[in-house]
This record gives sequence, structure tokens and C-alpha cells, in this order.
Amino acid sequence: MTDITTPQAPVFSPGDEAHMRHALQLAAHARDAENEVPVGAVLVLGGEIVGLGWNRNITLHDPTAHAEVMALRAAGEKLTNHRVVGATLYVTLEPCAMCAMALIHARIGRVVYAATDPKTGAAGSVFDTLIDPRHNHRLEVQGGLLAEESATMLREFFRARR
Repeated sequence: MTDITTPQAPVFSPGDEAHMRHALQLAAHARDAENEVPVGAVLVLGGEIVGLGWNRNITLHDPTAHAEVMALRAAGEKLTNHRVVGATLYVTLEPCAMCAMALIHARIGRVVYAATDPKTGAAGSVFDTLIDPRHNHRLEVQGGLLAEESATMLREFFRARR
């Protein structure tokens, strides 16, 4: 007889929620201060924040300046290393394929995202880039933490622009 189990929802700690709330504050900053798509990211290693980022691709005229990449760049400068082995990235929107590959190359240990991205998400919504078994690095992916807060901010941002 086959054992069929119901998938368990991810379990998030109070620390996970605090870091995601920080990422949501960064997303609001992107929206309010720079008129950018409201996405924020917090990169944590060993309990310490090593990188912060928010979308800046419009402001910097740089298509790679997504929140995740900005957090990785900040961590690289702080740690003087291109790798952030074992770190956890908290991001308010499911990473795209570009960001997913940057996270894999940086050897991130875990990605926690809020809202799914049904257009370009690379953590299972559209692509399975972060969990593709062909990569030489594996990381844990959990989604849905404060998803409604993030999704509401994004919906309101795009509604206001139409």
C-alpha cells in the first residue's frame, strides 16, 4: 500500500517573519522613494544582516538591479566574497530566472519569498530554476510568508500606474 501524505505548509520562525517585514519595508521604500516596482530583499548570514536590496533597475538604468541582486552586491562588498554560503534570502516576490541563477552561484542556502510571481517566477510558479536537480548546488525554498501583504502592495502599485 502506498502512503499518500498531504504536503505540509512551510513553517516559519518569528525571525523569518521579522526579516520578511524588513523586506516589505524596503519594498515600500522602492515604491515611495524611487517609484520602482515594490520588491525588497534582506540577506542574513549567521543571524546577521549582510545585505539589503530593493528594486533599482529603473533608477540605475540597469536591468539587473533587482532587489535580490542588490542584496547580493551589498553582501559581497561587506564580506569581500562573491559567495554567501548558507545565507538565507528573504524577498517579497518570488525570484525571476536571472535572480535565481545569481542566488545559486552565490551558494545561498535558503530562499524565503512572500508572493508568487505567475509571470516570471523561477521557484516553481513558471520555472523551477531554484530547485532544478541539474545544478551543482541545492538550496531550500519556502514561499508564502506574508504573501498577502506583498501581493497587495504590488497590485496597488500596478493599479496606480494604469
